[in-house]
Amino acid sequence: MVRTSTGETPYMLVYGTEAVIPVEVEIPSLRVIQEAKLSDAKWIRSRYEQLELIDGKRMNALCHGQLYQNRMSRAFNKRVKPRQFAPKQPLLKKIFPHQDEAKGKFSPN
Repeated sequence: MVRTSTGETPYMLVYGTEAVIPVEVEIPSLRVIQEAKLSDAKWIRSRYEQLELIDGKRMNALCHGQLYQNRMSRAFNKRVKPRQFAPKQPLLKKIFPHQDEAKGKFSPN
């Protein structure tokens, strides 16, 4: 990192704090522990609380995703018209006008 004549990095000048890389947050360096002014026991307790919050957030996200899927399937199923077909029942196949010019895999059978 580039340092100015006063010994501060450009990041420090802009944001008022020193940059911390994610690895230092996961595995605390001496600098991180000194800046936070935490003892090892306090840091371990705060880290454990953060990990517990992550599990709660994951459960909330999972529940939200399931609720969203249920809403979407209900909205889709409202428009579906159930039809019953018997074996060997004659069926009509409709070719739409815009399919006349279709070629390749989009052409009608």
